[in-house]
This record gives sequence, C-alpha cells and structure tokens, in this order.
Amino acid sequence: MSYADEISKRRTFAIISHPDAGKTTLTEKFLLFGGAIQTAGAVKSNKIRKSTSSDFMDIERQRGISVATSVMGFDYNGLKINLLDTPGHKDFAEDTYRTLTAVDSVILVVDCVKGVEEQTEKLMHVCRMRNTPVIIFVNKMDREGKDPFELLDELEAKLNIKVRPLSWPISMGMSFKGVYNLYNKKLYLFRPGGVTVAEDVLTINGLDDPQLDTQLGDYATKLKDDVELIETAGQPFTVDHYLAGGLAPVFFGSAINNFGVKELLETFTEIAPPPGSRPTNIRVITPDEKAFSGFVFKIHANLDPRHRDRIAFLRICSGRFERNTMYHHVRLDKNIRFSSPASFLGQKKSIIDEAFPGDVIGLYDTGNFKIGDTLTEGENLQFQGIPSFSPEIFKELVNLDPSKSKQLAKGIEQLTDEGVAQLYTQQQGNRRIVGTVGELQFDVIQYRLEHEYNAKCRFHRMDVHKACWVTSDDPKAMDDFCRYRAERIMIDKDGNFVYMAESSWIIKSLQADYPAIRFHDTSEFKREMQEG
Repeated sequence: MSYADEISKRRTFAIISHPDAGKTTLTEKFLLFGGAIQTAGAVKSNKIRKSTSSDFMDIERQRGISVATSVMGFDYNGLKINLLDTPGHKDFAEDTYRTLTAVDSVILVVDCVKGVEEQTEKLMHVCRMRNTPVIIFVNKMDREGKDPFELLDELEAKLNIKVRPLSWPISMGMSFKGVYNLYNKKLYLFRPGGVTVAEDVLTINGLDDPQLDTQLGDYATKLKDDVELIETAGQPFTVDHYLAGGLAPVFFGSAINNFGVKELLETFTEIAPPPGSRPTNIRVITPDEKAFSGFVFKIHANLDPRHRDRIAFLRICSGRFERNTMYHHVRLDKNIRFSSPASFLGQKKSIIDEAFPGDVIGLYDTGNFKIGDTLTEGENLQFQGIPSFSPEIFKELVNLDPSKSKQLAKGIEQLTDEGVAQLYTQQQGNRRIVGTVGELQFDVIQYRLEHEYNAKCRFHRMDVHKACWVTSDDPKAMDDFCRYRAERIMIDKDGNFVYMAESSWIIKSLQADYPAIRFHDTSEFKREMQEG
C-alpha cells in the first residue's frame, strides 16, 4: 500500500461528553463492531460490573468514571480507526483538552434526559476554537427524555453550532421503536439488550413504503410528519459544511442497548476527515510530507503496574515512523531510538514496526519526555496549540511515612509529568506544593501514590489564589524580589520561579511595587515573550 493510501485510510477521533452520558459505553460498542472485543462491559448505576476495555486504572473501576484518556485502535470498513476515549469529569478536563489537539474529529455524546450539560459546553467550546468537525450522538433514547426538536434547539443555542439530524427517533422511553436513517433511508427497529452485535434493519423505499405502516402502525404518521419538517425547515446537510466545523450531524440511539451505534459508525467512517495539518512555531506541517514528525500529548506512568512502565503517547503528524530508527528530540536536542513502540487497545498493547500520520503510538519513556515535546527527523520545530492549565486548587504534599521518601518523590514527579497536576517546590524546608483544577485529582494522586509507589501522603490546603510565573530582565531585581518574598516563591518542574499569590489585589500591588518583575498567568511565558 502506498504512503498516500496509508494516510487516507486513517481516522483519528475522540469521544467526549459530560460524565454519565454514556461515552465509555459507546466506545465499547464501537470496539464490538470493529471486532476488537466480543462482549461489552455493563455500566449501570455508576458501578462497573464488568470492567470496560477503556477504563483500566483501579480507581476508575471502583468509581465507575474515566480519569485518564484511553487510546484504542481497530479496523472497520477498510479504515484504521484511532479512537481516544476521554475523561468526562470536569476535574480531569485538562487531559481531554490536550487530547483534542491530537485528533482530527470528535463525537460528542449527549444524554437525551439531561440535554446539554456544563462540561459538554466547555468541551464543545474547545472544539469550536479549532473548528474541529463534530458529530453528536443523542444517547439513552430508551428512557423518557426531552423532545427531539427541543433537543436540537438546545444543541444549537448552547453549543454555538448548526445541527442537522441524520437519523430520527421513533418515539422514546418505553415506546421507543427505533430510528429512521435520513442519510441512507433505512429503518432500524429497536430490540433491547445489546451486549453482542445484532440488529434489525429494514430497507424501505422511502417513507411511502407500505412496510413502514406495517412495522410502526400509528407511529409511522408521526415519523413522516417529523421528517417532512426536518427536510423543509431544517439546515441542509453537506459534508463540506461538517468538515469546516460549522455543522454537526446528529444521531439518536441507545449505546447500552447497542442501538443506533452502527449507523453512527457507518456514517462516521464515510464522512469523517483523514489526518489533517498541524501548526508549528515555524510553519504548518502537512500529513503528506515524507519527513517524520509528531508530538507528545499525553504521558502515563504505570500503565502496566507489574512493570512500572512509563508511556509517552505520540500523535504522528507526517512521515512514516519506523521501529529502531533514530529520531530527533527537539527540546533535548538529542537523538533517541525506540525499540518497542506500541499500539493500544485500552491497557493491552502490541509492538508495531511502523506507523503513519493520524496514528497514536506509545513510546516507552525513561524520563525524556514532557507533554508538548516534538520528535522529528532532524528539523528544529515545535508543534503548537497544546494547552497548559492554570491550577485552581493548591495543597501541600505531606509525607506520612519518612522511610518511603524516595518512593514519594519519584511518584509525585512521575504523576505530575502526566499533566494531571502541577508540582512546585520551595527550597526553604523542601516543601512540595501540588496544584490542580479539581478536588478529585488529589484523591486520584493520593490513591496512585499508595497503590503504585507504596507511598502514603495527605494534602493540606493552602491559601493561594493563583500561581504566577515571574521573570525579569534585571537579575538583581529578580534576586531582590525572590529574597523579600521567599515565603511565597516556588520553583516549577522546569526550574522557573513561581509566585503563589494570595489574591488578585496582591498581584496588582506587587506589579506596582516591583515594575521590573513580569507576572505570567501560564507556563507559556517564554513563547509570550518571544511573540511580544
């Protein structure tokens, strides 16, 4: 197969949603249709009876939520699908935001009962910023939920995007009969229970086919009226409009019952974009370039607790990646060879010999990588648009077992390398401060430190409004500031000075008192200074 053919057969996308909308369940049904698994796990009442393929951490299985992005690859309709299942919980949204930089399109899952929720709006905002093509799947149609037309209005109003249904539900809840596919004019009849691949599809000759009345009875009239309204008053669907990020096709179904999933997957593989271009600090990289390039968007320690491994997840942007080939690590300015690059199905991994643009591969890492790092065949460039987060909660890490100090230090270094939290140290007393965007992250860090590194700790909350990176062109002014404000000065993992501000008023006051000192809201200050 030619290089161009390899690129054209890739589809790389993320599934995103508010917690409990059914995102992980939909992921598993995709894997079912792709033949990657034979039976899906059951997710009910927030408890996982049978562990899902994408939720592999112990704390995820206990709580019934996803707290880290899972990477899965499978084949379908002659295409190679790279699927990234993301956390829905807002405390782990940063992992999802970074994942969105590594995909070419998105499937957004919405609960038909709850409609558009807070986290859905935030995630969609990130997609709209990049004009990422989005398909919406309205889930749980086997429950009594909002009227479909009401839902369409809500989607457009809250998500700031035009929508166009490509399938339409026939009733809902106890009387849910199925969906009519407006894209291929097929009728899908609902049969509850979907742990294996099975379906009832009726090919009909349009809405005037007598079979429609035979199968649906009185519901056929309502379906015809609804479809007529959609076709006459609704937004017309074009693939180009979808690919430009201006129009979101909408599908209806029930992921837990494996219903409405196949037509979603079929249409996705038909219209979703192949690998696209990516901006760097010097130029735009296109996937058809022969020279290899890629960036690290996620790091995960102890993916396999038995081997204490550390995996850097790399999105390939151009060229052919080959096993045992030397590639240039731009930030470290050194060449590295990878003997065991891997593809993934959740926790299961397989060694690969080559990969192409659009693929997401795992690289075994001994501490060389940070999120945002770039690999090339020698060109010094840096991929852009990978967000860094501003912590909202700050707590001091307290060691509960001094005999395990080395394990605790190693553990918190590796876990914060994953990007779920920021780590700051204070030279006075060697204090460690952890900053996150949500409380739940502290629970996860504490749990993983104990179970993966055998190190027990607790966290003490600190009175910090914001962490500001501080720089100055005047070394003496910087030295004076750090000496006079030593009790609030920390050092981040890259050796940069950070001021732990008590309030926004304090920041303004310090800016007036120390005009030679610059305060930065994010760790991207080096780029800000270059651009300025």
